[in-house]
Amino acid sequence: MRFSRERPFVIVGAGKMGGAMLAGWLSRGIDAASLLVVDPNPSDDLKAFLAQHGIVHAPVVPAGTRAALVLIAVKPQIMGSVLPGLAPAVAPDTLVLSVAAGTPVRAFEAAFGPVPIIRAMPNTPAMVGRGVTALFPTPAVSDPDRAMVAELLSAVGSVEWLTSEDQIDLVTAVSGSGPAYVFLMAECLAEAGRKAGLPADLAARLAEATVSGAGELLFRSDDTPAVLRQNVTSPNGTTAAALSVLMAPDGLQPLMDAAVSAAAQRARELAG
Repeated sequence: MRFSRERPFVIVGAGKMGGAMLAGWLSRGIDAASLLVVDPNPSDDLKAFLAQHGIVHAPVVPAGTRAALVLIAVKPQIMGSVLPGLAPAVAPDTLVLSVAAGTPVRAFEAAFGPVPIIRAMPNTPAMVGRGVTALFPTPAVSDPDRAMVAELLSAVGSVEWLTSEDQIDLVTAVSGSGPAYVFLMAECLAEAGRKAGLPADLAARLAEATVSGAGELLFRSDDTPAVLRQNVTSPNGTTAAALSVLMAPDGLQPLMDAAVSAAAQRARELAG
């Protein structure tokens, strides 16, 4: 699929996630003239970014628009008011790509009919090109459309395909919400360092550098997390002492199990 002024790539909602994706696509050479950003309340930063790149912006979809691809990146709370205004721009061959949490395929089918639809669940590391996006396609999505979406989203990280829509809720709980779990880990490590006697600012710097550095090591290494953990754990050493607490029956794993379960349940509730 190729985008053009006549069959544009329409981006509905360009907040942090949509903006990160847009920046990634521009860096890979997508034609700015083929893009249309629809956002009724763009930030000053977004308006400056769009003006810098010559991207057309409108508060609503202009009359007569016939989109090749529509990316929907709005909050689920306003989805019901957004979809009717998009319907005139969605042709039978328009591909609809949603990165909105909590809105199932059936909501898009009700608004647009039996068009090809892909639900996507990205995460915030996409803002630095290190995200992971899980994708669920409906049967109407062609192989060329799958390849095109995979290429687009690889601009902001890796891509994983799902076999059922139900998996979206589980992905949301693991990778969609997962960055917050890691940030909390950094907060807790810093606070533990402060309580142990380190100055608060030093403890925070150490914790942040440790978490980000460990993540980078995991990214670059061919080893599994378990092997990397074992590599830094000497028998009867300080790391082993700490891990005996974190890996106890009432340690980190049951807490993480409960957290993921709670997130998945909330995702199901949002989807109705």
